[in-house]
Amino acid sequence: MKEIDANKQAWSQLSEAHYETFKKRLLDGTHYLNKYIRDDLCDIRGKNLIHLQCNTGADSILLAQMGANVTGVDFVPDNIFYANKLAADFNIDNISFFESDIMELTAKHESKYDIVFVSEGALGWLPSLDVWGLTVRQLLNDNGYLYVFDSHPFYLMMDEHKFSRYLLEVEAPYFNKEPVMDDYTGGYASERKYGAKAYFWPYTVSDIINSLTAAGMHIDYFNEYPELFFDAGGMTQLGDSGLYNYVFNDNKYPMSFSLKATVWK
Repeated sequence: MKEIDANKQAWSQLSEAHYETFKKRLLDGTHYLNKYIRDDLCDIRGKNLIHLQCNTGADSILLAQMGANVTGVDFVPDNIFYANKLAADFNIDNISFFESDIMELTAKHESKYDIVFVSEGALGWLPSLDVWGLTVRQLLNDNGYLYVFDSHPFYLMMDEHKFSRYLLEVEAPYFNKEPVMDDYTGGYASERKYGAKAYFWPYTVSDIINSLTAAGMHIDYFNEYPELFFDAGGMTQLGDSGLYNYVFNDNKYPMSFSLKATVWK
């Protein structure tokens, strides 16, 4: 798929820079899972967990440090190289990584897990949430669960450059199904990189929920939050929560969500 190939090239430009950035943040203690994720996951000691779209493995390492046996998967070979390097840097031995496009994962990976973990900017890089839902179900054992924390579709349809000026303006129609193309990638953990196109697929709340229920999953909760997990420009960092918000967004609109789903019995 040309969009996936383009995304792979775009993200590979960031791999080394992300490794260097997250290594430094892990060393100085400024990289951590956000408050909602920490509270929701609670005790994961001894659980077998697969982290989908793990990038260069920084969050995977945090999950392993919480006591889970972690497997990270990403579609960019350079990300997997640097994820293994990062784990070695921190002497993490309850972790492993392998390369795969999530859209093709079920054809090459048969292991079962207690937890499937998906977090912070992952869903929009998938061309089919229906395939993703079926993949999640196949990865889970009968008593396992999926946990997702990501951008709220309401936030994704707005022009983020105008948020900081108190303007709510729809940039991407909510029900649009065509991928949005940018000529750069990154910016949140490294400088933006140009030279490869990046394709992001919009999604709705119903896209997420229906993809999971159709695959035989039960939605335990879908929580919505006014905070965001990165600074989109002009935002205030909220202590050590790992979250950001605009001073004027006093519970006015959602920018992120968390979801837990279990296998339907």
